[in-house]
Amino acid sequence: MSHSVEHRWYPITFAVAALVLLPLSVLLFSWHDIDREIWSHLWDTQMPRLLGNTLTLLLGVGAGVTVLGVSLAWLTSLCEFPGRRWLDWALMLPFAIPAYVLAFVFIGLLDFAGPVQTLAREWFGSGIRFPRVRSTGGVIVVLVLVFYPYVYLLARSAFLAQGRGLMEAARVLGQSPWRAFWTVALPMARPAIGAGLALAVMETLADFGAVSVFNFDTFTTAIYKTWYGFFSLTSATQLASLLLLAVMLVLYGERRARGAARPASERASTVALYPLRGFKAFAASAWCGLVFLCAFVVPVLQLLAWFWQRGRFDLDERYTGLILHTLYLGGLAALIIVSTALLLAFARRQAPVRAVRTAVGLANLGYALPGSVLAVAIMLAFSYLDRHLVIPLSDWLGGAGKPVLLGSLGALLLAYLVRFMAVAFGPLESSLARIRPSLPQASRSLGVGGPGLFLRVYLPLLLPGTLSAALLVFVDVLKEMPATLLMRPFGWDTLAVRVFEMTSEGEWARAALPALTLVLVGLLPVILLIRRSARG
Repeated sequence: MSHSVEHRWYPITFAVAALVLLPLSVLLFSWHDIDREIWSHLWDTQMPRLLGNTLTLLLGVGAGVTVLGVSLAWLTSLCEFPGRRWLDWALMLPFAIPAYVLAFVFIGLLDFAGPVQTLAREWFGSGIRFPRVRSTGGVIVVLVLVFYPYVYLLARSAFLAQGRGLMEAARVLGQSPWRAFWTVALPMARPAIGAGLALAVMETLADFGAVSVFNFDTFTTAIYKTWYGFFSLTSATQLASLLLLAVMLVLYGERRARGAARPASERASTVALYPLRGFKAFAASAWCGLVFLCAFVVPVLQLLAWFWQRGRFDLDERYTGLILHTLYLGGLAALIIVSTALLLAFARRQAPVRAVRTAVGLANLGYALPGSVLAVAIMLAFSYLDRHLVIPLSDWLGGAGKPVLLGSLGALLLAYLVRFMAVAFGPLESSLARIRPSLPQASRSLGVGGPGLFLRVYLPLLLPGTLSAALLVFVDVLKEMPATLLMRPFGWDTLAVRVFEMTSEGEWARAALPALTLVLVGLLPVILLIRRSARG
């Protein structure tokens, strides 16, 4: 009987796993046909620069988010200084700002014709010169300010989980706070820091919007230019497979670096271990406040200023259409993804066999795939199906014989499903794990089973986790730029696409309205994350 119950979940889990494996298989099979002319041109003119830019970006962002995230986490979790209690949660707010939004805000502010340099020339003379913001360093600074919360959040949780006992023991043994940090706290927090660093590096590899704004060529921009410049979907797919290989190497390196280390499980304490006084307290407040100012306050204020200056005049029917398209895509994708993730969570609970666990694990690998990689892989697969299946079948039935799958809304929704399945699965699995098996067993003994058991027992208990998952997916879909830009059906522009179009033309003020909308919507899951962190 138990085997029949387990077998019932096989089709669902295997089908979802196959959807995730579809882009991977397409990337592998794309190498059977190599356009030597395009690859020769890429290697002679762009490949060395792409490799150098991408590697420099990874090293710079990796070092920056580690230093920023760990230092901020240490100060807010174990030190006491003025402003610590509100900075503890305020430093998570940059999560709400997409990288491409912060990128065009920084260029608009700090470029030669921007307000900062213009004001400086008026005050100190025309001879004053600032470092170029459109540079490798400028891209690295922007991405560090956007992605440091990954390291900050996980490192902060790790430091809090260590509690006071270990650090007090180190202090009793004569170690200074600085030495205790290096020899005790930091090694124990290494797995969490490594996980946060891996997320930041993967997001850097997948970023398209910020590097496009800076006109900084990486593998993601090369995929877009190869597709739309050379009109070679196959070559773009091959480039995407190289980017995926880099992502897999990052994941493998993070797993090896983590090793068998286990997180500390001591009860966390909200009382600061190191009260700071005098200059140290001032320096800690200034450091945390400066990061919060640069990463959140200044960008939001500048967006508001641009909105009032120019963006408010774009509030017309076209903008209403952009909002409706964005909300429709986000809502529909959230419904599909959360429903599928809920089925996977139930499958893993009801049939905890190796085959189901493996299929569920494969179904959650899509978050490691950049949006540009997913876009080219799915479009190549759908292009093949259109040519060899849909068009011949349509001709045979007397239809128009036109491609149906390529450039369809279904293709875009599939990309969202593969990309954000893990985002929804995490909260749902946690919520389901908190439901004790005795509750559904008691319901069945009272004659409540099947759909009634789900509606009357599971659904009320899963509602908070379901809403959290839907909200997280909804906002991630709204902010997703590469997949939406490459795969959207004709006429289906969204807020993210509008930001890309305006920034491509240097219209920073006109990009403020859609960008500000995305930031405000993005604050919802960040506030939810802060509340959960506070309860934790």
